[in-house]
Amino acid sequence: MAKKYYVVGGEYADTAFTQIAAGHKEERYGPFDEHEAHVCWRALTGKSVDNAMCRYFIRAEGEENAGDEWYVVGGEYADTGFEVIAEGKTLESYGPFARQEALNTWRALTGKTVDNAMIRYDLCSATELLSRKG
Repeated sequence: MAKKYYVVGGEYADTAFTQIAAGHKEERYGPFDEHEAHVCWRALTGKSVDNAMCRYFIRAEGEENAGDEWYVVGGEYADTGFEVIAEGKTLESYGPFARQEALNTWRALTGKTVDNAMIRYDLCSATELLSRKG
């Protein structure tokens, strides 16, 4: 049976992204296969890009409340579809981290590369990291 994925998130109370803002509910989309989850995630993050309090995450079924082990993955991609790493580059991965440390690492990396539209980093679980490298 294929693994199911969900996109969860919404507007958070602060930039720790651990508690949904008052008056809002956690949004949950899915189930999807992994590719469909990434398509949904990109659409949601594109719509909320101007709201720094909004975040969405991809979670594999059963991992929603799994251990606090996170990775930051990404690098320079071949195009803005962000699916194929640029020629001569490799997928970068950092971690494992606790959630807050992963967010801090993600912010540092994206801050350094903000001027290059071909570079993207994401947070992911250990399972997601293995599927990206596989």
